[in-house]
Amino acid sequence: MTRRQVLARHPVAIAGAVLTTASAVVFIALLIAVLMGMLSNPYAGLVVFVAIPAVFVVGLLLIPLGMRLQKRKLARDPNAAADDWPVLDFRRARVRQTALLVTALTAVNIVIILLAGYGSLHWMESPAFCGQVCHTPMQPQFSAWGDAPHGRVACVSCHIGEGAAGFAHAKLSGVRQLLMMPMSSYPRPVPPGAKMPDGAQARTCGNCHNPGRAGGDWIRVIREYADDEKNSETVTVLQMHVGASATTARAIHWHADPAVRVEYVATDAERQTIPYVKVTDANGQVKEYRAPDTTDQMIGAGTGRTMDCIDCHNTVGHPISPTPEGAVDRAIASGLVSRDLPFARREGLRLVKASYPSQDAAAAAIDRELRTFYQSQSSIDPKAVERTVAALQALYRRNNFPTMNVTWGTYPDNKGHVTSNGCFRCHDDSHQAKDGSTISADCGFCHTQIERP
Repeated sequence: MTRRQVLARHPVAIAGAVLTTASAVVFIALLIAVLMGMLSNPYAGLVVFVAIPAVFVVGLLLIPLGMRLQKRKLARDPNAAADDWPVLDFRRARVRQTALLVTALTAVNIVIILLAGYGSLHWMESPAFCGQVCHTPMQPQFSAWGDAPHGRVACVSCHIGEGAAGFAHAKLSGVRQLLMMPMSSYPRPVPPGAKMPDGAQARTCGNCHNPGRAGGDWIRVIREYADDEKNSETVTVLQMHVGASATTARAIHWHADPAVRVEYVATDAERQTIPYVKVTDANGQVKEYRAPDTTDQMIGAGTGRTMDCIDCHNTVGHPISPTPEGAVDRAIASGLVSRDLPFARREGLRLVKASYPSQDAAAAAIDRELRTFYQSQSSIDPKAVERTVAALQALYRRNNFPTMNVTWGTYPDNKGHVTSNGCFRCHDDSHQAKDGSTISADCGFCHTQIERP
């Protein structure tokens, strides 16, 4: 028996060889299953690309450790000559065969580690990892993302900046967040607006959207309903001045036009209080506006930022309805909640606004109470009740997460000014420049109400 074979007989080295071999076989088998689409569970990636490769690497480390321990054991026996170095004589066929085998196994090990590394990186950039592995804290964002306009855009496309620096920052932040999971020390709710990479407009939103494009005017129809028996409808039609123009501020996307630079200072983390605004127009002229009683110290202590898309579209990635009224009205307008049911709006709003200990408790209460309310009315269409129950349950599940303290209005939506300060953070007629001009609160800057005949 050669000296190397003697060293490899230590139990730790044998255990390492068994772990390495077994984990390599399991990894290859599961990798094939993943590539064939046989494993769709969000936790499959955690096992295939993290847990099993970790066992594989541990096994590799145990082999030299066991050989070292065996060497120390043999050193206690003077006759063992444990300090002798092995002689590699490639003139001997057995040495050549052993060297070839070790080289081949090393190559296989490197391939497995590279595959595992690439697979883990790819898996950790998937929405399933972001939203389902960290199930409890990220459930509100993941649920909202899946039902939003960006539901097919991967989280990393928006939340990881370009280049090595952005990648490293995101991964280090992710490690910190993962450490919060076993200790259950994550905030409830998760703070609004996870930090986007700097220059989101140019590097992130701008990959798909062009804020400088002249989009013209859009027509927006807002339908609202009363709490009366007929669920009476009120319709508001707005002509939205969306199209960008560097020559006039009377267009919503003027704020994000690349030819214009709008800078501001916010004094709170949610950017709801903005005492200072600096505008550089397309001609290079600069004008500074301050809210009343704003001092240089307040500006210096605040956080400066150049305005871009997400200053208004701050919930576009995973919007949660700011009000239950708006959510129920949209459900009625789309036909999910039947307007033919008497008092459907009133009863639906009452049920989704109530406090429940869990989503399951809410679903049970909505089903029970709505059916009880309509069961005495023989003329009621049972299918309409069934559809309305399902729609209200979905509304609650989509916007309320009791375990994370997330409910209607938890995350303000700055795209407008009805449910939060939004536009009025700056457009309040009180931000004034040295020449006396103000940031106007004139409604006509953004929209014109169209009167219906």
